[in-house]
Formats: sequence, C-alpha cells, structure tokens
Amino acid sequence: VQLVESGGGLVQAGGSLRLSCAASRSIFSVNRMGWFRQAPGKQRELVAAITSGNSTNYADSVKGRFTISRDNAKNAVYLQMNTLEPEDTAVYYCNARSFGLDAWGKGTPVTVSS
Repeated sequence: VQLVESGGGLVQAGGSLRLSCAASRSIFSVNRMGWFRQAPGKQRELVAAITSGNSTNYADSVKGRFTISRDNAKNAVYLQMNTLEPEDTAVYYCNARSFGLDAWGKGTPVTVSS
C-alpha cells in the first residue's frame, strides 16, 4: 500500500490543521493506522494510532488536542490537530501496520510559529 499525506503547513500557535493520509488500496483490514512525527534532531515518535476496531491511543503530549480518525470507505486516515504549539513542529508521517505490512508515506511538514 502507498500512503500520501497532505494538509501540513504553517500555522500560528493556538491554531488548527487537519492532516489527511490517502492510501492506494483498502485499509479495511489494516490492523493499525498511525501518525508519527519527527522534529529536527529528534527521533520519530508515535503521535496517534487507530486500530481496525477504531480503538485509539495518543502520545501524552497531544491528548485532548489531537484526534485521529479513519474512513475505510475512502481509504483515508485523518489527524485533526487543535491548539497547536510550537513544540508540535515536525514532519508528520502516516503509517500502515499489519501482518506483513509496514508502510510509510513521505511526510507532510507542520510548522507552528509562536
């Protein structure tokens, strides 16, 4: 499966962005879809994930501000990001993980200015 992220950009602190991840085929059977991010000089980290049963988990730093969702009919996953902080600045990557599958998109940059 190929993944293409979109929706990144420059936003002021306190603002919102909605990231989208479009998959090249059905994600209905994909066990976990996730959003990761990597800030300059830092390791890639999990931001949010959603299972095929729609269970979600979030990094502590984004709980209450970010919401992950998936639309199997559209082969898409979304990340709604509210109350953005400069610390959220990073390249955001979409990931699809299942048995025998670990696919990544090329990322979309998010910059939050203070």
